[in-house]
Amino acid sequence: MPLVANTDLPAFARLEQEGETVLPRDEAVHQDIRELHIGLLNMMPDAALEATERQFFRLVGESNQIAQFYMHPFTLKELPRDAKGREHVAKYYESFEQIKSAGLDALIITGANVQGTELAEQPFWEPLIEVIDWAYANVTSTLCSCLATHAVLQFRYGQKRRPLGFKRWGVYAHRVVDRKHPLVLGVNTRFDVPHSRFNQVDRAQFEAAGLHVLAESVDAGVHLAVSEDGFRLIFLQGHPEYDSISLLKEYKREVLRYAAGSRTDYPPFPDNYFSPQIQAILDEYRVSLAHAVASGRPVPELPESFILPHIDNTWHDTAEAILNNWVGKVYQITNNDRRKPFMDDVDPNDPLGLRI
Repeated sequence: MPLVANTDLPAFARLEQEGETVLPRDEAVHQDIRELHIGLLNMMPDAALEATERQFFRLVGESNQIAQFYMHPFTLKELPRDAKGREHVAKYYESFEQIKSAGLDALIITGANVQGTELAEQPFWEPLIEVIDWAYANVTSTLCSCLATHAVLQFRYGQKRRPLGFKRWGVYAHRVVDRKHPLVLGVNTRFDVPHSRFNQVDRAQFEAAGLHVLAESVDAGVHLAVSEDGFRLIFLQGHPEYDSISLLKEYKREVLRYAAGSRTDYPPFPDNYFSPQIQAILDEYRVSLAHAVASGRPVPELPESFILPHIDNTWHDTAEAILNNWVGKVYQITNNDRRKPFMDDVDPNDPLGLRI
């Protein structure tokens, strides 16, 4: 299912340069293949705005080669952005009003950075609820990532996330706990997923809400779960969309915060991410950074060129398989008028609520 470059959004050109299949709009309209229109509510801050576009676009575009994907990024005006971020959104993003008017087949909602611990006190809280309520009534399926999962669990199911007291940070092994669900058909029974969060919704909370857990980790908890009907809402707590270097970028950011004095402790390594060899290199870097800070010299550059060749990606193929299952099922249960689900395809005798 190739992506269609339906706008001049730079993410399309960047992905094409990386080898992804991206069809020009003029070429796509002449192909006799039904398209899918997928929204991306991008709530990430400016520094991660375009990278998040590419990460989720990549997963959708790599899922399979049957339909054409029209991607519709939008955001919430209540999220703070600098001039560059506002310019990018104004030039390439649609408004929520435009999204509602045209409709969607499916929706992806990203995580977001928050100030403080209470989600209900965030400026985007009410607007996010409006989007999710609209999608629940009008979109075949909505995939919630990380903070979006926590928000839906709180306002729709009354299950409030709990602070971990530390940052769950790294790459963790997971196991599929229901191999028959269509989202995990053909997926490895054990697979890795990156996590990066300070809060968690536990398995008992998913179950208390009547939700169905599909994959979890002994160390990182539930990663993948679905709504009681089996498909209307998809919940992720990890970050399967992450690039190979995403955790390295986070680590570098925390190191620089420490060097600038905005963090009091030196950041630990992300779990299960750096090899012993790379950890040794970074330990040496930590010593050189400490000497530079103590003597007032410039902070040395992190030796990324030595690190990058040794970072393995052990999660992308599974993420691609799950997205493939997701968009394939959306394709099957939406009609040719595209933005309206086939409600007749809901089978009350099917425990998943769908005809598989």
